[in-house]
Amino acid sequence: MATKIRLQRHGRKSYAFYSIVIADVRAPRDGKFIEKIGTYNPNTNPATVDLKFDRALDWVLKGAQPTDTVRNILSREGVYMKKHLLGGVAKGAFGEAEAEAKFEAWKNNKQSGLAALKAKEEEAKKAEAKARLEAEKKVNEVKAKALAEKKAAEEAAKATAEAPAEEATEAPAEEAPAAEAAAE
Repeated sequence: MATKIRLQRHGRKSYAFYSIVIADVRAPRDGKFIEKIGTYNPNTNPATVDLKFDRALDWVLKGAQPTDTVRNILSREGVYMKKHLLGGVAKGAFGEAEAEAKFEAWKNNKQSGLAALKAKEEEAKKAEAKARLEAEKKVNEVKAKALAEKKAAEEAAKATAEAPAEEATEAPAEEAPAAEAAAE
């Protein structure tokens, strides 16, 4: 029976996640499958893959054909690297211990690269947040300055309006004692 390793869609509209399954070639996309070997969530950054490595390797060695996306996933997870190294062991090019050491070195190199990528993204997020905060501070300073100028202008207008009123109230007060003196 011809088998394929392919994705089975789940999730809601515009937010899909997938199961990685082994299915007969003739089965529909979301139909009957032989075995579920993992999940794939492309909505996270980087995409999240949970894979039963040994089962995937077993099916690849048996001859199951992956779809393009699944082949990329398996390659990224190291299934094809392991298959390549096992082929070298079968030919006698090197021993199984050496193949395991090469695979571990490849895996560590891959994980350090992913860690560096995540660190770089976190750094970029922090820098962007800091830049936004600085821009917001500048905008707030400009607003505070404009508000202070507006209040100062209002105070000046109020002071100039009160000054003539005070002079007007002082002038009749001065005239009142003069009027009292004249009345006596």
